[in-house]
Amino acid sequence: MAQRATSAPEERASVIHGGLSFAEAPRWQRGRLWYSDFYRHGVYSLAPDGSDERFELEVLSQPSGLGWHANGDLLVVSMTDQRVLRYDGTNVTVFAELADHSVFWCNDMLVSPAGYCYVGNFGFDLDEYLGRLGRDFDPAMTPTTTLVVLDPDGRIVQTIDAMAFPNGVEVTSDVSTLIVAETMASRLSAFDVASDGTLTNRRVWTAVEGSRPDGLCIDDEGAVWFADAMTTHCVRVREGGRIDAVVTTSQPAFACALGGDDRRTLFVTCAPSGNRFEVADTRNGTIEAAWTGGFSPVS
Repeated sequence: MAQRATSAPEERASVIHGGLSFAEAPRWQRGRLWYSDFYRHGVYSLAPDGSDERFELEVLSQPSGLGWHANGDLLVVSMTDQRVLRYDGTNVTVFAELADHSVFWCNDMLVSPAGYCYVGNFGFDLDEYLGRLGRDFDPAMTPTTTLVVLDPDGRIVQTIDAMAFPNGVEVTSDVSTLIVAETMASRLSAFDVASDGTLTNRRVWTAVEGSRPDGLCIDDEGAVWFADAMTTHCVRVREGGRIDAVVTTSQPAFACALGGDDRRTLFVTCAPSGNRFEVADTRNGTIEAAWTGGFSPVS
């Protein structure tokens, strides 16, 4: 179970951009923050100060996870038709078909430096469950699903079963370990990464009881920042569970990415709710940012 250090510093994020529906999968690329906006059905990019939002690509079946192929093409998860798309700047093609290996909608994705893709999916209709069960909703009783591994050509090379709503996913700087948020199990899980991109030695990297870890990133010290979808917090946690920094946002936090020239700015995608029935027709989502360079490691 994660435990917060008594001297863990806190920082409050500032809203740098608004008017979003539900932004996800923030990525720092080419000097800009890229992200998907589910219900504006597009991939966008933003200048570091929150200005100059650019529409990059339309994805009518809802975009989510983002990454870049070795040749620079954009890869994007197309959620509701369970595909990964490839965009070369002019044409959109299907990179991978995942319907036979996913349960309900596809979601977040990592494209590793070696070109392997790791794609999660919901496993069930979370919004429908919440609406039907209300306070009786029990995350421990929800169906599990798969994490799908694709090679650099889009071929499925492995599926990992019994994943409890796999969400944010990232690899360590030496590409030896993959860490994935299992939202409904309140844990971050780790795998060893083989040279062919496949995963072995599954284990709990840390439990985060009382949290719902969503999107995440890894900093230069190997600590994980994860957005806690139950709160207005992004949390910095070490393997084994020590929390040594917190960034507070103005509304619930769903994903985060480190960016800026020194990778010290934490960008967070936020919205009033993650429920599509509540936010799909609204434009109250935000991107918020906090500089993390002032955080000193807690001994």
